[in-house]
Amino acid sequence: MASPVLMPKQGNSVESCLIVEWKKRPGDRVEQGEILLEVETDKAVIEVESPASGTLLEIFYKENDDVPVQTTIAMIGEAGEQVEKVSEAKSEPSQRMEQTSQSVSAAKEPVPVSRSSLKIGVSPRARKLAEKENLDTSSLRGSGPQGRIIERDVLAALESRLADLPAATLEPNVSLIDSLTDDLVTVIPLTGIRKRIAKRMLESLQTTAQLTLNSSADARELLHYRAQLKKSPEALGARDISINDLMLFAISRALLQHPDLNAIFENDTIYQYKAVNLGFAVDTSRGLLVPVIHGAQDLSLKALSKKTKVLASQAQDGKIAPDDLQGASFTVTNLGAFGIDTFTPVLNPPQVAILGVGGINLKAVMVEGQVEHIPHISLSLTINHQVVDGAPGARFLQTLSNHLANLSNLFFL
Repeated sequence: MASPVLMPKQGNSVESCLIVEWKKRPGDRVEQGEILLEVETDKAVIEVESPASGTLLEIFYKENDDVPVQTTIAMIGEAGEQVEKVSEAKSEPSQRMEQTSQSVSAAKEPVPVSRSSLKIGVSPRARKLAEKENLDTSSLRGSGPQGRIIERDVLAALESRLADLPAATLEPNVSLIDSLTDDLVTVIPLTGIRKRIAKRMLESLQTTAQLTLNSSADARELLHYRAQLKKSPEALGARDISINDLMLFAISRALLQHPDLNAIFENDTIYQYKAVNLGFAVDTSRGLLVPVIHGAQDLSLKALSKKTKVLASQAQDGKIAPDDLQGASFTVTNLGAFGIDTFTPVLNPPQVAILGVGGINLKAVMVEGQVEHIPHISLSLTINHQVVDGAPGARFLQTLSNHLANLSNLFFL
């Protein structure tokens, strides 16, 4: 009997995945555990293994299709097995796939339903987008599991609503674009992770009251300790500990004293974390990803450094697990290595704060009546002013600055 291949569930927040590449074609022989295809979430590329051995009989979705999780995307069975027989042998998830395909098409036009039948769920992301665009979800037909309304259904309804507007209101100014030839411009459609990053960054600025506080901290101890680590015996395994690792270590300890910044804000409620789940921005070929060091406050400097490097490598290779990209209570983004002094980091909602780390430069400081030029590291803290005031943010920066200026003492706390 044929076996269905389901779009795997990738963490609690992932509603759908984009099919990047099929590694096999209909008619190919596949073995259980063999890589069948690659799919992309809004954060990572994941390899999907074949759940059974046999012949790949049918593929129901093509590359670049965005498919809800737990949907049947292919069937594996005996060579020569007819498609009709496969359809009859589909399991309940496979039947749901057929309903989903119909629902995806139907979602392009909102379908009114009676209020008495409104027991179908709406995902949080779909609800948030619908509320933002003033769209009544009761008029939609869901394409998610068991008819659940997900974000793609809301987007389809919004596209339909846009198509109904008078042509004059939609006429874009494309005269310049039309005049360009292929040898003058490279056309890059916004898809996958890059498209979702663009959407999240815009939503961040539209839905939060962002305030950035700029400061700097004495970096002499930071530079001295880093130099000592580079000279340490190789057996200690501490030579690779970087300035960024030291920063993350100090930040994780400072946040313990400022729970109002180690928090998220959702549905008019503030959730302060007891553990420091520290997100850190990583530049990848597919866009910006934010791996999360869960429980960073309990890790030694060496353990934190090792965890950071493993997560960063997995993110850059596209092999990071979805759970390692979720649950951050605070985020750090470091552009100091690129020669950036200060910048305005953009919040990653629902988090209420993000710290930007800049370069280390000499700063003129008055010491006992004399001007001394002391290396300082730039710090830029963006907070959601809806729930965090400027004073708590400033106090956090003071604590962090003190930790950095007295770094050696921090290891004994």
